[in-house]
Amino acid sequence: MSVTESKTIRGKVLTGQVVATRPKTVVVRVKRVYRIPKYGKIKIKYKKCHAHDEHNVAVVGETVSIKSSRARSALKRWVLLPSKKTEEGKTS
Repeated sequence: MSVTESKTIRGKVLTGQVVATRPKTVVVRVKRVYRIPKYGKIKIKYKKCHAHDEHNVAVVGETVSIKSSRARSALKRWVLLPSKKTEEGKTS
């Protein structure tokens, strides 16, 4: 694969904030904004997703992206996507 090509990401991608870390696992709080059709009121819902973090790179408070994947345990259905910050750390 050349440098100009980029990999396509299959599945759903969400962005959220890390609220807890465990060995090889992060808990990400994902914000969802939606409108109630009848009244037009804007509501905000939060959902916590458990994601697989193979190299334990995520830190509490960091904003990360997660991608849906196969079930890895009873709660983990997401995998942590590499961020630009972690990619820079690997190269230097």
